Amino acid sequence: MTVRPPLPYEFLPQVPSFELTSEDFTDGGRLADEFIHAGGNLSPQLAWSGLPEGTRSIAVTCFDPDAPTGSGWWHWLAVNLPADTTGLVRGAGSSDADLPGERSFHGPNDFPGHKYDGAAPPPGAPHRYVFAVHALDVEALDVAADTPAAQIGFNLTFHTLARAVITAEYGV
Repeated sequence: MTVRPPLPYEFLPQVPSFELTSEDFTDGGRLADEFIHAGGNLSPQLAWSGLPEGTRSIAVTCFDPDAPTGSGWWHWLAVNLPADTTGLVRGAGSSDADLPGERSFHGPNDFPGHKYDGAAPPPGAPHRYVFAVHALDVEALDVAADTPAAQIGFNLTFHTLARAVITAEYGV
C-alpha cells in the first residue's frame, strides 16, 4: 500500500471555503491529456463563487503533493487577479496576457516556467494535482514575477481570507 503525503493545506491555518468547479474535470477525477505537460499543456477551466466580504484580490495555484521531492511540485501560480474575477477559461495559464487584470501575473513554477505546466509524474502511482483559489485581503501580494513559488505560498498563507480546492489525478 502506498502512503500518500497530506494535502498542502491540511497544515495551514484553517479558513472558510467557497464554491470551486471545473468544466474540465470533477473533484477526484482524472486530468485529460490536454491538461498534462506532454499533452496539450493547457490549464483547465475553473469557476468560483461565494468569495467572502473583504476579498481584494485572488490567486490561483496548482500543486502536486505527491512529487518525489520532499517538498512537492508547483505547477501553477497566478497572482493578483482582480477581486471580481469569477473564473479562468481553459488555457488562461499559458501567459500573463491571458490573465484578467493589469496587475495579474504568473509566478515561477517548478519546471521552471512562468505559466501553467501540466501533470508530468514519473511512472507509478497517480499523482494528485491540487487546484486552489485563494481569496486575499490585499489588492496585490508583495511579490514579483521572479519570487520563488515557496515564498509566494508563504505570502498566500498570511493573506488568505478563504480558499477553495478541487483535486484531480494523473498517472502513467
